[in-house]
Amino acid sequence: MVKQILFILASLVSLSIFSYTVIRYIRFFKLTKKFPVTDYWKRFLLLLKVGFFQTKIFRFPLVGLFHALTFWGFCALLYVVAEMIFDGLLGTDKAFSAMGGFYNFMTATGDIAAFIVFFLIIVFLFRRNYLNVKRFQGVEMTQKNHNDAHFALTLIMLVVFTLLAMNTFYINIRKSEGLEVMGRYPISSIFAMFWTSDNHGLMKLVYEGMWWIHILTIFAFANILPYSKHFHVFMSIPNVFLSRLEPLGVLNTDEKITKEVKLIMNPETAYSSNADNELIERFGVKDVQDITWKNYLDSLTCTQCGRCTSVCPANITGKLLSPRKILMNLRARMNEIGPQLVKNGKDFTDNKSLLRDYITEEELWACTTCNACAQECPVNINHPSLIVDMRRYLVMEESKAPSGINSIFANIENNGAPWQYSSADRLKWYYDWNEKDNNPLPVMSDFAATGKSPEYLLWVGSAGAYDDRYKKVTRAFVKILSHLKIDFAVLGVEEIDTADSARRSGNEMLYQMQTLMIIDIFKNYGIKKILTCCPHDYNTFKNEYPDFGGVYQVEHHSQFLKRMFQEGKLTYNQSFQGNKVTYHDPCYLGRANAEYQAPRDVLTALKVELIEMKRCKSFALCCGAGGGQMFKEAEKGNKEVYAERTEDAIKTGAEVIVTACPFCMVMITDGLKYKNKEDEIKNYDLAEMVAMSII
Repeated sequence: MVKQILFILASLVSLSIFSYTVIRYIRFFKLTKKFPVTDYWKRFLLLLKVGFFQTKIFRFPLVGLFHALTFWGFCALLYVVAEMIFDGLLGTDKAFSAMGGFYNFMTATGDIAAFIVFFLIIVFLFRRNYLNVKRFQGVEMTQKNHNDAHFALTLIMLVVFTLLAMNTFYINIRKSEGLEVMGRYPISSIFAMFWTSDNHGLMKLVYEGMWWIHILTIFAFANILPYSKHFHVFMSIPNVFLSRLEPLGVLNTDEKITKEVKLIMNPETAYSSNADNELIERFGVKDVQDITWKNYLDSLTCTQCGRCTSVCPANITGKLLSPRKILMNLRARMNEIGPQLVKNGKDFTDNKSLLRDYITEEELWACTTCNACAQECPVNINHPSLIVDMRRYLVMEESKAPSGINSIFANIENNGAPWQYSSADRLKWYYDWNEKDNNPLPVMSDFAATGKSPEYLLWVGSAGAYDDRYKKVTRAFVKILSHLKIDFAVLGVEEIDTADSARRSGNEMLYQMQTLMIIDIFKNYGIKKILTCCPHDYNTFKNEYPDFGGVYQVEHHSQFLKRMFQEGKLTYNQSFQGNKVTYHDPCYLGRANAEYQAPRDVLTALKVELIEMKRCKSFALCCGAGGGQMFKEAEKGNKEVYAERTEDAIKTGAEVIVTACPFCMVMITDGLKYKNKEDEIKNYDLAEMVAMSII
């Protein structure tokens, strides 16, 4: 009875502290903005895949296995903990033993799990302290963070050690009393042969001591976790369930901005309702009051493992950006200002903010939005979405952006392209190459004049129309389409930039204005199918236009070419047969849309010798152009991202580097020049390879 009373008191104290923590966090969550959650069945399947089967952890097999075994071990130990709580509250011993065979299975599983976890914690501590793992370091990883990790791992070790000790002495006590051992303990049974005593009273004392240390450590652990990096023990499963379900390349559409854009484009509706006259909150994220509750949940879930930072192209090349630091800073800022906001209201200010006081502009502008960080995060945190939201504040509230970025904003607004070219020159890429009278390029307006509509719109894109190097790619793809007698047309002078780079640079308003205008053009011509050579435009049309009512069948040229080869409509000559070729995965075709195979199938059809870079497919390094980077000076670092990526390609010994994106083409071309390899190694787009191989 004394044990039962003490346990109830300990439970009440622990529960009271935990309840205080829960209430504290609920109040912090109420300071944030809403985040929509739908498609619960998809989320459940994602939870099974990423949460319980730990698929993202296994991207690094050995370390992944160790972490997965630790997770599964914890899951198995929950049964044992539940039984101990029942025993403590009810004053029973082995309360679940009536479950028979299931009980034997669960106790055996828990015993094995405890031993495995104990061994793995030793491995983790050794690895953290003696193997000098780079991703465990960083300016954001202070000694306090390292101590936090050591303390949590030590507590876990104590939990599983005491469980094994309990089981060991329980077995010996029952045997000494001539009683049946309830449950199965394969590991502890071995320990029991050596770890025993003839003093029955001593064994009972050790057993009870281990029981109390075990359960009190669990109570302490549960209350320490919410203030520790190991809060992910509680939060990872909910965070995975509440993950963004969209492809990695999709950015959220801010409804406040959409409303403003529609008012700008249709001023007559400005005073059509009282709702339209409501005060608009500030755009983007400046401080914790501007984030969504999902952003805050991400910050609490972050394991500080550094997988995100270790694959960040900006961080790899010595720039300040660390995706892990972004999340750690968000959590720290909420801890600092949250209590004051709860006490004094959301309008309270301490004259500090998340932006600048915690996260610098230099960090934000270094991001290429390649989504490598989001790809690697084992708990499905999406770092780029928060970074872009902070860029939105800088651009739309303060009109602050690097000079190169401001230039593309102005050029898109004035010329419909990121560069200072007239829209009247949209077709020069073709007619400077092909005499007009010889073979005119089909244009949508000409089709409409005859009451016809082609099967495909070929979206040329600004790079395809104006960039001297990528004009060759557009011409090559048109050659292929003409060879195949594909029914297509271009918009010509009516085509304007999608402003994808502007969106990822924070100018959501400009992007949405361009989007609504383009969708109107598509409606006028009844466009249903789109072909494009640009992965950024492919991602925009396929994944982001549906938010604005634009739903189309979109194919990237690599997918189209693969289909043509599969259908036997394309054959090859021996132009590149046997050539050593390496392929660079564009971020917005690969990670953003999981299209890795189509380009490789096309290269296989061309009979080349494909040599993969060490970092390829979902592990591929960004070329450095995304997120507006191609239009601005890079932040300070050890080297340019494009140089790092070009080195990957050169190491393969390939004669040709193949790309499938206009941005990547520019970056790899610059990289070859930087390395003085432009005469030795060719850089072709996939369309050029096929065009040169057509019979």
